[in-house]
Amino acid sequence: MIRGTAIALLAACSMLSACATQIPKAQLSAFKAAKPHSILVVPAVNRSLFVAAPNYLLSSLTIPLADKGYYVFPVNTVKMVLEQEGLYEPEKMAELAPDRLAAMFGADCILYVQINRWDTQYWVLGAAVTVDMDYRIVDKSGQEIWKASKRMSYTPQNNVSAGGVLGTLIASAVSAAMTRAAPDYMPLVNQANAQVFYLGPTALPPGPYAQATSATR
Repeated sequence: MIRGTAIALLAACSMLSACATQIPKAQLSAFKAAKPHSILVVPAVNRSLFVAAPNYLLSSLTIPLADKGYYVFPVNTVKMVLEQEGLYEPEKMAELAPDRLAAMFGADCILYVQINRWDTQYWVLGAAVTVDMDYRIVDKSGQEIWKASKRMSYTPQNNVSAGGVLGTLIASAVSAAMTRAAPDYMPLVNQANAQVFYLGPTALPPGPYAQATSATR
């Protein structure tokens, strides 16, 4: 069910622009050789101006990884444990030796994400919502075994069947005002995650629990 939802989202990209790193399939050999069963997701390093971006992103990463067949440690529990260890800043977590970080949870590998952009740009009759993330997975030794980058933008399009130029301008103004009032980044973030984990040259191979996950649906 979750996989079907993700693919459906990916098919509805007519109003989205996106770009991703194009890495050869051969570069997944390190990931396959590592044969990870579990993935530790740590809070993202935030280079954007939106302070809450890491919390939103963290909540969106578990499902696609679990759907691929990997055990993902509960992200809120991980965050709490790390804070109890005095690791409040994602930058400090990124500096911690991967073997020590993995040992704290018994994880096979670690997913690090850096948020480069999470913003909305406005103009008189429109707005564009953009997210940009770098993803990397390292094993317990610190060796990078997978990476991807994704940038996605969304510009609200107005479906005006009547009203001519004036109707189009009014609809554009209303759409821009709504986006300005409450820009919704999560559809973009969910699609970015789905595309890097599910599709194209960056798609993760099925994990050890993939068959069990599919059987429960």
